[in-house]
Amino acid sequence: MAKYYINAANRKSRIHKEIYGHFSEHLGRCIYEGIYVGENSEIPNVNGMRTDVVEALKEIRIPVLRWPGGCFADEYHWKDGIGPKEGRKKMINTHWGGVVEDNSFGTHEYMELCRQLGCETYVNGNVGSGTVQEMSEWVEYMTFNGVSPMADLRAANGHPDPWKVDFFGVGNENWGCGGNMTPEYYGNLYRRYQTYVRQYGSGMDFSADAGFEEDGKIRKIACGPNIDDTQWTEGVMKTLFRHCDPRMHGNADGLSLHYYTHPEGWEIKGSATQFDAKVWYKTLAKTLYMEDLIAMHSAIMDQYDPQKKLGMIVDEWGTWFTVEPGTNPGFLYQQNTMRDALVACVNLNLFNKHSDRVKMACIAQMVNVLQAVILTEGARMIKTPTWHVFDLFKYHQDADLVESSIETELIGAEAEYMVPSLSESSSVDADGKLQITVGNLSVTDAYPVETLITGFDAKRVSGRILTGEMHDKNTFDDPDAVTSAPFTAELTAGALRFTIPPCSVVQLTVEE
Repeated sequence: MAKYYINAANRKSRIHKEIYGHFSEHLGRCIYEGIYVGENSEIPNVNGMRTDVVEALKEIRIPVLRWPGGCFADEYHWKDGIGPKEGRKKMINTHWGGVVEDNSFGTHEYMELCRQLGCETYVNGNVGSGTVQEMSEWVEYMTFNGVSPMADLRAANGHPDPWKVDFFGVGNENWGCGGNMTPEYYGNLYRRYQTYVRQYGSGMDFSADAGFEEDGKIRKIACGPNIDDTQWTEGVMKTLFRHCDPRMHGNADGLSLHYYTHPEGWEIKGSATQFDAKVWYKTLAKTLYMEDLIAMHSAIMDQYDPQKKLGMIVDEWGTWFTVEPGTNPGFLYQQNTMRDALVACVNLNLFNKHSDRVKMACIAQMVNVLQAVILTEGARMIKTPTWHVFDLFKYHQDADLVESSIETELIGAEAEYMVPSLSESSSVDADGKLQITVGNLSVTDAYPVETLITGFDAKRVSGRILTGEMHDKNTFDDPDAVTSAPFTAELTAGALRFTIPPCSVVQLTVEE
C-alpha cells in the first residue's frame, strides 16, 4: 500500500489561478470555427462567440486567456483587426497553413470573448516585426480612459470605455520565430519596448513592490527560454536587471518558458491515438522533464530575484503529435486520449508543487489545436479527456499549496523512460477544504493508497475519477466515452484510504 503524507498545517505557496490558463492563437481552427463563428452563424452564439464553447470553458473556470499568439503575435499588426470588418486588411498566415487571415477576430472580439468567459486578459505584443510606437499605441487604445488619439479611435469603433489588460507579453519566442535574436539583444529590446507599455489605468505609479501579485497594473511578461536554453535565461535576466532598481524586478513581472511533449522527437512527433505502452511511458517521462526545466531555470532566476517576485510563466505546454490524417499539416489538429489526460495531470501537479516560482501556465491550445480541451466539427462540440482533468483540478485555483509526498515505484517498459507510479499535489482552498489530486501513471496496475493527514480534522470526503483504457477518447459520435464519475474513498481516524485504478486521475475534497 502506497503511503501518502499530507501536512495541511504547513502551507507553502499560493497556487495562482493563472496556472490553469489557456492559449488561443490564430492557428488552424482555434479562433475561427472553434471559438468565433460570427454573429450571423446558425451555430448558437453571442456576439459571434460560440455559446457551447464559452459555457464549457466557464465550467472549468478558465482564469486567463493568452492571445493572439504564439508565432502569429510577432507578425500581427493590431490596427488591421479593428474597425468595420468589411474594411479590415487581409493577410496570409505565413506560420500556420498559408491561409488567408481576414482579421475579423481582433482586439474588440478578443475582449468580448474574455468578458463572456469572465477571465483575465493576456495580450501578446509584436516585437519581431512591430515597432515601439505600434505597441505603445495598442496599449493606449486598450487601456487609456481620457482624451487621446487612440482612446478616441477606440470610441469611434464602438467602445468608449477602456478595457483592463491584466498581462502583456513583450514579444514571443524571440529566440526563434519572433526574430532569431540573441538573449542580450532581446533583453535590451524588452527594456525599451516595455517602457512604453504605459500603466494608464494605475496612475502611472511604478513604485509598488507587488511583484506578480494583482495590483491593478499591467503585468509584463518577458520572453524566456525554449526548453533547456539556460544561456537565454541567463542573458535575458542579466540584461533585465542591469542598472535596475531591485524593487522593479527587472521591469518585468514574469519570464516565459515553452516546452512541448514530443514522444518521438520534434521531427517525427508520433501519432496521437496509435501508440503502445512503451510510447505511453516515454511520453510521460518526457513530460516529467518539465520539473527539471523548472528547477534549472529557477536556479538562474533566483540569482537575480531571490524573493521570487518574478513569475515563471509556462505559457505554452502540452502534447504535440503528428496531425490527424487528412487534415492540414499547418493546422496542428490532433485527437486527445487518456494519455493526454495523464500528461495534463502530471504537468498541473508539477506547477502546483512549484507555485512559489510558477505563477502562470497556458496549455496549448484551447480549441482544435494541439492538446485542446475542446474539439469542434461544425455545430458539434466535444470535451476532451484534458478538459475533464482541468475540471477535476479547478479546485486548486488560488488555494494554498500544502506539504505532501507519496511513496512511488519506478515503472515503465524501457530503462531510459521509467516514471514514478503516482503523481500528486494537495492544497487548502479559501473555504478551508483540503483539495487532493492524484494520477496513476501505470497502464496495468492499480494502487491502494493510505493517506495520513495531519494539521486537519478530516470529517467528510467526496471525490471524482477520470479513468479508462490508455487509448480511450471522445469522438463526435461518442462524445462521453471518457468522462468523470463519482469516486468513493474511506475516511477513518485521520486516515484516507482508496484504490486508484490504472490510467486514472482522482480528485478528492476533504472537509473538517
